[in-house]
Amino acid sequence: MVKSLSTSLIVRGILALGVGIMALAWPGITVLALVILFAVYAFIASGLEAMRAFSSAKAGPVIGHLLLGLADLAAGVIALAWPAPTALVLVLIVGAWAVAAGLVEIAAAFGAGERAGTRAMFVLGGLVSVAFGVVLFAHPGVGALTLAVLFGLFNLIYGAWALVQGIELRHAKKELPAAVRERVAA
Repeated sequence: MVKSLSTSLIVRGILALGVGIMALAWPGITVLALVILFAVYAFIASGLEAMRAFSSAKAGPVIGHLLLGLADLAAGVIALAWPAPTALVLVLIVGAWAVAAGLVEIAAAFGAGERAGTRAMFVLGGLVSVAFGVVLFAHPGVGALTLAVLFGLFNLIYGAWALVQGIELRHAKKELPAAVRERVAA
């Protein structure tokens, strides 16, 4: 199991590094890819809603699921027909999410039993998140490319981390039996 986890981390790290490099090299294409991914998600959700509609025994849920399926289908078509406005909407959604998450993080800082250092980190993280959301709202056009670059940087950092963790885990697996033999012999 340890080997499969280490292999998984190494493969995920290499893939994340590749995705990060591509996102940084071609941020415009990355934004378009995210829009297309959203459209694919909407089409899959539409199909699933249609399946749920026709598997229901009652008329009420059938109509609701069909309406949701049509809304999902429309969202997918709109995303493919007008990718630039869709990217703008996705940026605004990420901005709203960042502001909401930041406010929740700031509120969590004042939860019972938090140490001063932990509280300060929650507040700092929350303020950074809120500021990021505000910047996305203020400049959503630049925000789409910024998100692509941040996505690339995140993948580079995560990829390097996963790669290092996988290699360290593989080395630990090799060293563990020797350490156990030494311990048993003593």
